[in-house]
Amino acid sequence: MYLNKAFVIGNLTRDVELRALPSGIQVAQFSVATNRVWKDKNGAKQEAADFHNIVVFGKQAETVAKYMRKGSQVMVEGRMQTRSWDGKDGEKKYRTEIVADRVQFGSSPAAGTGSAPRASAPTANRTEQPAPALDTIEYPTEEINPEDIPF
Repeated sequence: MYLNKAFVIGNLTRDVELRALPSGIQVAQFSVATNRVWKDKNGAKQEAADFHNIVVFGKQAETVAKYMRKGSQVMVEGRMQTRSWDGKDGEKKYRTEIVADRVQFGSSPAAGTGSAPRASAPTANRTEQPAPALDTIEYPTEEINPEDIPF
């Protein structure tokens, strides 16, 4: 059995770039930042950010480009894919990205976490079936102690 599934919840690091393939299919590209917080050996709080390249196709790409801006909160569900090509210098180039199957919008960047979402931000769904609305993405506020996890 094989499984290639990725879930990312974070904020856009730049505005969405919308392009069209020669076939006319719309393609949106953007980047999402996720933050990690942990305590090191000395108990000092550490933070790091990871950046994820996202690609969205079709009607969902148009919807994402229309409503999402730098700083917007988003949840992306999709699969990991690595592309390769020959650069102008003849060197092999690689890019790993998440090809989105589903994109859900969080609250607007100005509203902050826990506030009401933008009224105009619908849930974009590649299958064109109605998906349950997501009001906001709520992040946990308490610290998680790894020793409390039962596995």
